[in-house]
Amino acid sequence: MTDRKRSPLPAKDARTEAPGPDPGGGFITLARVVKTQGRHGEVAAEVHSDVPERFTEGMKLRALDRSAESRREVEIESLWPHKGLLVLKFRGVDSMSDAEALIGSELQVPSNERAALEQGWNYVSDLVGCGLFDHGQQIGLIEDVEFGAGEAPLLMVAGNAGQKFDVPFAEAYLERVDVTQRQVRMNLPEGMLEINAPMTAEEKEEQSEKMRPRK
Repeated sequence: MTDRKRSPLPAKDARTEAPGPDPGGGFITLARVVKTQGRHGEVAAEVHSDVPERFTEGMKLRALDRSAESRREVEIESLWPHKGLLVLKFRGVDSMSDAEALIGSELQVPSNERAALEQGWNYVSDLVGCGLFDHGQQIGLIEDVEFGAGEAPLLMVAGNAGQKFDVPFAEAYLERVDVTQRQVRMNLPEGMLEINAPMTAEEKEEQSEKMRPRK
């Protein structure tokens, strides 16, 4: 018996910046500091990675400040989960005032240090900008990937004629992902694009008219 093939998209270890002047070609955001936690320099961070054990003691990160103008290197001294967040104690950050300076910072690694993935998996950042094909015909470009309560993430697609589509990135519809050619090829059920296209202004007005109470 074999394991069921998992989604080709590993959630979130994937937010990237455009490459800067550094030869490393940009950074990957793994977490964002949302608040201080405790009196000894601890911070609580919202994790943007679903890669197991991505954070470890002794790991070095770059903290991009809220202004997005400067980075500082920080080293994880200790860490533990707490109420859906990850509490991090950085070496040399030993007071609440030290920790407050990190609020809003994005915790990053150079893009060449992002976690290795299992075969068949892809990063979100590798999908954004790819052409989306349905039954061999390009329907638009992937602008973003949205994670919600459903099993499959949604591809936010800008159609060739200016439409917008929300397409489930589900294994059942996927033919293949070719990052080198910047293509995501799918075979979508008939009518799915029409169902998942946002309403036009006329359709919204028509729906609003139907919902108005009658006197």
